Amino acid sequence: MTNIPVNFYHTNKPFGEFSNFYRAPIQLDGHTWPTTEHYFQAQKFISDETHFQNVLKLPTPRDAFNYVRTYKSFVRSDWASVKDEIMFKACLAKFQQHQKLRDLLLSTEDRTLVEHTVNDSYWGDGGDGSGRNQLGITLMKVRDVLKG
Repeated sequence: MTNIPVNFYHTNKPFGEFSNFYRAPIQLDGHTWPTTEHYFQAQKFISDETHFQNVLKLPTPRDAFNYVRTYKSFVRSDWASVKDEIMFKACLAKFQQHQKLRDLLLSTEDRTLVEHTVNDSYWGDGGDGSGRNQLGITLMKVRDVLKG
């Protein structure tokens, strides 16, 4: 067993399947979401049906991400306190509903998972390890649940 971390970020690179931009549709809360990013971003508009549906219908995860930046004044007021739980729910669904992805996640055994990017210091590691790496932490929790 190795202690070398598993770095991921780009969907076309090794372990890119761990990215929320990776196309692996999930069934959750009565809808089919093209990606976990779509689900996550739509939850910011849980009390605004128009924005919620708009995110659901967007063609790419980047579009979903950018949509929220345009309409950030409509984001639910409790977002900071619920976002980690929502991300866990989305990621758990993804890895429960796609056997290939589940197997890939479990193949990492107990290695540390790191969303390695300078673009995000909350969900990622900030590129230099100074970030929170919350997505990596979330995926390790999902992995623990899947292990049983």
